[in-house]
Amino acid sequence: MTLVNDAAPAVRSTGRKFRAFTAKHLDELTARAGLSPAQRLATRAVATVLPFRTNAYVIEELIDWSAAPDDPIYRLVFPQEDMLPPEDVAHLSDLLRREAPKAEIEAAAHRVRMKLNPHPAGQMELNIPSFGDGKIPGMQHKYDETVLYFPKQGQTCHAYCTYCFRWAQFVGEADLKMAGDDVTALRDYIVSHPEVTSVLFTGGDAMIMGETVLRRYIEPLLELDQLESIRIGTKSLAYWPQKFVTDPDADDMLRMFEQVVASGKNLAFMAHFSHPRELEPLMVAEACRRIRDTGAVIRTQAPLIRTINDSAADWESMWRTQTRMGLIPYYMFVERDTGPQDYFAVPLADAYEIFRDAYKNVSGLARTVRGPSMSATPGKVCVDGVVDLAGEKAFALHLIQCRDADLVGKPFYAQYDPNAVWLDDLKPAFTDRFPWQK
Repeated sequence: MTLVNDAAPAVRSTGRKFRAFTAKHLDELTARAGLSPAQRLATRAVATVLPFRTNAYVIEELIDWSAAPDDPIYRLVFPQEDMLPPEDVAHLSDLLRREAPKAEIEAAAHRVRMKLNPHPAGQMELNIPSFGDGKIPGMQHKYDETVLYFPKQGQTCHAYCTYCFRWAQFVGEADLKMAGDDVTALRDYIVSHPEVTSVLFTGGDAMIMGETVLRRYIEPLLELDQLESIRIGTKSLAYWPQKFVTDPDADDMLRMFEQVVASGKNLAFMAHFSHPRELEPLMVAEACRRIRDTGAVIRTQAPLIRTINDSAADWESMWRTQTRMGLIPYYMFVERDTGPQDYFAVPLADAYEIFRDAYKNVSGLARTVRGPSMSATPGKVCVDGVVDLAGEKAFALHLIQCRDADLVGKPFYAQYDPNAVWLDDLKPAFTDRFPWQK
């Protein structure tokens, strides 16, 4: 098989070898941001509860250290001392200050985690189906046509986002982690459920894996005629574009992508871009070009996050840039009801105005984007606007996806609440229940 990129001109830089930074580097890095000793201690306290990981590319290419700690990319990857309740931060800071035993610190951190709704939208109770003699580890099946799979070897990322709704995957607690490596069971489950037409590999990040490992998961699925698409949820294009350009197995990875496309499947990258600056490096454009040249499609998505991208200008800039690069704007999400949601959430009324103000300024090619969308227990709920009906102000909404497929696309209404940040904050309007409530 001839790889399209083999004929490309040699315009690639050598890049850097991947180097990760973890909690043990926090004190040094936050000092660079100008934090006082007390602030640095509080940041370390938060990092005992929520995960921290970044890399040299993010630190040297994306963060504007002259603007830190207010720089949006800094806030995107570094814990903030006010992300958790003050009393919890004070207690954990005291434990760190007096060098308490590791077990005591971990027990205190665990108690805080359990207050943060580590697995939202009933994903552990409602999304994991029974099959054969039990359940398939690392698999979720929420919507009829789509199966999610969490590869065991893809249980980390090149860097962590502070608002990540999968944060529980990364804190080292086995009971909170979803992971599997039984590809045969995954394949057998799909075959026994002919309604399944798409598989989404998530994590963590599937692109943390090398080509040979990822191939073990993908190749057995290529012979399944029922599958129309294979999706890969990834932040790698923003946090480590070298994965597709200068990493040792970059060309082999692209050849595998071509193999997926040649099998008749739609290979879709669900690329996570949170801020316009992540799109600026030339390495990102080269990585996107190489991926698209294999026949794969790159769709873009991210949540709307206070202090990071809560302006229409940021989203308009991202959608326009992505369209120029041949990427397809796909979703603006609402920050999910997990982790430090109170810190990052934007009220739904404000989220809709931000979406609308950005949406009205882009061309039709960028209006493929949907949102603001809440990935809630019943499904993906989209805020379509604020309306006045019969003298009552209300949110107009619809379900983009739903556990009950009959409800997909049907409009419904909720009482207007300027402070509501999530579906659970809303009450039905013009009726006594939402469509999915019995």
